[in-house]
Amino acid sequence: MEDSYEAIRHLMIAINKIDGGYYLCARKLGINENMLALLYALDDGEAHSQKQICEDWLIPKTTINTVVHELTEAGYITLIPGKKRREKIICLTEEGKKYTHSLVEKLYVAEQEALRETLEKFSPEFVEAMDCFAGNLEAAFHRHILG
Repeated sequence: MEDSYEAIRHLMIAINKIDGGYYLCARKLGINENMLALLYALDDGEAHSQKQICEDWLIPKTTINTVVHELTEAGYITLIPGKKRREKIICLTEEGKKYTHSLVEKLYVAEQEALRETLEKFSPEFVEAMDCFAGNLEAAFHRHILG
């Protein structure tokens, strides 16, 4: 693509298709996309603070609080005190791990299939390139719009 404006539009359409795919999967699974994002984030086996989830997954604090409350009441997550005074660490319970696995199992299969098919055509560096582009775009937005 010669024109950078068209290249950006092409990337943005692709990104919207990715976002839309996860949105549709969440709906098909009977949850909202923010709950899927939270469970997906927690499924890496690491402890995450609510603040970290908000920042990494771009979910508003009030939304995370609502989803955390719902999942806590359902017995899928537990909150433990963090290192900082008001920080809460979110952890999946054993029941939450089973529930999350039941939701994301087919999602992971689809992701792996899509990645495998993409890597048959493109270099594995495309993942690094997307990450680089996202970081550069975020920084440029802050310089020019967000302050």
